[in-house]
Amino acid sequence: MFAKYLSLFVFILAISLTACTTAREHKQNLGTTQENEMTLGQVQKEIHKGMSGAEVAEALGSPNQVTKDENEDETWIYDKIATEVTYDQSSGGWFLILGGESYRSGAISSKQKTLTVVIKFDVNKKVKAFSYHSSQY
Repeated sequence: MFAKYLSLFVFILAISLTACTTAREHKQNLGTTQENEMTLGQVQKEIHKGMSGAEVAEALGSPNQVTKDENEDETWIYDKIATEVTYDQSSGGWFLILGGESYRSGAISSKQKTLTVVIKFDVNKKVKAFSYHSSQY
């Protein structure tokens, strides 16, 4: 009879210990999202002087703003802001007939990135200049 209770106790203890995850372990398990959005590397690789507006739109998508100056030169502005927040949590505990303990642990990570790209076109609708600014915090 004692062996039966002992094996039950060991089983419950084993299950409760396997469910224990510390906040540090949760933080290590946090991953990053893969963005399908415009990146600085994409801009540096694909945009160059002499490209047509159609080629730029194919590479980067539609701009956020389009302006035209007094010389009829267009400027396209891409302004991207991304915030990534990841949270990982677990809870568990053990309970016997007369008492027990429960806990909750977790980790959170957040990151914000900005990318601004300014592309200037000449009267022939070809890229004459472009610049960009990227930040991450």
